Amino acid sequence: MSDSTRQMIARRKAALGSAYRLFYQNPVHIIRGEGVWLYDDEGRKYLDMYNNVPHVGHCHPRVVDAICAQAGQLNTHTRYLHDNVIDYAERLTAKFPDALDTAMFCCTGSEANELALRIARAVTGGDGIIVTDSAYHGNTKATWEVSTEDIPAADLPDYVVTVPSPDAYRGPYRRDDAAERYAAHTRDAIAQLESRGIQPAAFLIDTIVSSGGVVAPPVGYLSNVAGIVREAGALFIADEVQPGLGRTGRHFWGFESDSFEPDIVTMGKPMGNGHPLAAVVTRHDLVEQFSEKGHYFNTFGGNPVSCAAGLAVLDVIENEHLQDNALAVGQHLVEGLDDLATRHDCIGDVRGSGLFLALELVTDRETRDPATELANRIINDLREHGVLTSTIGPDNNILKLRPPMVLSAADADLLMARLDAALQRTVA
Repeated sequence: MSDSTRQMIARRKAALGSAYRLFYQNPVHIIRGEGVWLYDDEGRKYLDMYNNVPHVGHCHPRVVDAICAQAGQLNTHTRYLHDNVIDYAERLTAKFPDALDTAMFCCTGSEANELALRIARAVTGGDGIIVTDSAYHGNTKATWEVSTEDIPAADLPDYVVTVPSPDAYRGPYRRDDAAERYAAHTRDAIAQLESRGIQPAAFLIDTIVSSGGVVAPPVGYLSNVAGIVREAGALFIADEVQPGLGRTGRHFWGFESDSFEPDIVTMGKPMGNGHPLAAVVTRHDLVEQFSEKGHYFNTFGGNPVSCAAGLAVLDVIENEHLQDNALAVGQHLVEGLDDLATRHDCIGDVRGSGLFLALELVTDRETRDPATELANRIINDLREHGVLTSTIGPDNNILKLRPPMVLSAADADLLMARLDAALQRTVA
């Protein structure tokens, strides 16, 4: 680590405090981005295999131009009429099933999930929330309390109950009936809430279960859970902050991997390619019921500049066929990673879809015990050799591969070559 990097870390800690975390043993000082590449202060470039926020690539010129043009003309709140806000709402809701026809804008995925919880509680009259374990849904108070990734079960509020993450690799259910058996835990969660005198309001899930390890729920799980919670008078909220906007390749939204429609969908991060933009999309009747109990307003959410960014992102996804690219390059990656697994016994599982993949590292393929220390060594080794990624999962033994959607097959080959070398260097 250079003296300048040490000085910057010290300045950062003094100015921002110790709650902020940095990646890697040797943190990276990034000053520029383009496409799938990030550049540090010494001009060295890194293949970005982690960031889903620059969804259509770092500093995509079409998005940059749209933001600059609108910022040079007008930016204000949403209590005035403006074409961008309406145009974007119409373009966005057109990407959903017909019943999900109403959009409400905010700035972050945390705000979107908090608004979704407000709507669910106002409509159902309940307060209880069911989430998967090891979940992350935001950093406001309401969303932090349902983000079980970092909160011990004993410290959860009474109105929050967890169900097992539907992990068919290391979880308790691995047979053909895994979807039904995992979904059955939702009935237990409802009963637990009711035993506390709490009426359930919603089931909230990241539809690719990212923080749980990109477990990709078995087909039938989401639809089964939706039926169970609706029988109890609650709503199903699909958190699409991570898997949405075509990232999984096969579908534009993660929930489309199953045959059902959520009641509420939330999204954020990638919508504006880094510009703060998030949304709740739901049914008109639910918004009408919500509005009877109070109005919604967000000073910055869905402003004309943000919506210009959002419109440009949709244009780029469609015009550059990025969903198709995610599917093709993602499949190429899976095949390459499967090949690596034949040569490295520490690779226990390769999973995911499109450009949202996970590589689970284990100490033993039979026991499937997590190789947490090895995973940490590998991400730091990759950082030193020009590839940026990170770990996820309850044991932080899973490499998360979630690059911008413009990743090419050649970029994927570079990743696999450097990952192969990292595995050879780090495995004892």
